[in-house]
Amino acid sequence: MTVHKKNMTVNTAIIYNLRLVCASLASSALALMIAACGGPDLSKYDHLKTPQISQKASMQMLVTEITGDPNETTGAAFGVLYGAYYSIDGASVEEPWPRSRWSRSILTESTPMSEWRGVFAVPVADSLTEIPPEYAKADPAIRLETWDYGTVAEILHIGSYEDMTATTEKIEAHIEAQGYRITGMHEEEYLKGPGMIFEGDPNEYITILRYEVAK
Repeated sequence: MTVHKKNMTVNTAIIYNLRLVCASLASSALALMIAACGGPDLSKYDHLKTPQISQKASMQMLVTEITGDPNETTGAAFGVLYGAYYSIDGASVEEPWPRSRWSRSILTESTPMSEWRGVFAVPVADSLTEIPPEYAKADPAIRLETWDYGTVAEILHIGSYEDMTATTEKIEAHIEAQGYRITGMHEEEYLKGPGMIFEGDPNEYITILRYEVAK
């Protein structure tokens, strides 16, 4: 993917590999959960086939951060998160679909992948106010965090991660046309992708692109 934003160029091959790993979700627990509940109801997201700006409620998240080549660290991040999700009483929610956040400034050709810091998260019940202290000592460490979304711009990308350039450009153009600016990190929520029971057809992968925005 190549995105031009104030002379910022995102490396196509790196982003493709990153998204492939993020969505592959090596955790067997996630695969079993999706098999049991049938996965997300994709019809709920039809309106996001065109860019939308709306209000999004805050969400409680299990969060971990890892610095390093995402091709080597992302599987560990989601594995630890889902291990905690299924171990903590009262954590479960109806749609625990994984997501990741990345600083837009690091997604450049000049930033070594060994220095990339990814924020990985899984939603949990709003009623969950604390988690066992041992998770702070996990490797990687896990914390409970509230993501205060507010005004967000979202769009649904259907297809392979390698072909996400046009979708990203569309949502960025919509944000600018509506008089908004991006204030948050680049976020992706994975609804359907490799590793979610089986690899499937890359042309049918489904990802929500999301940015917090303001005027």
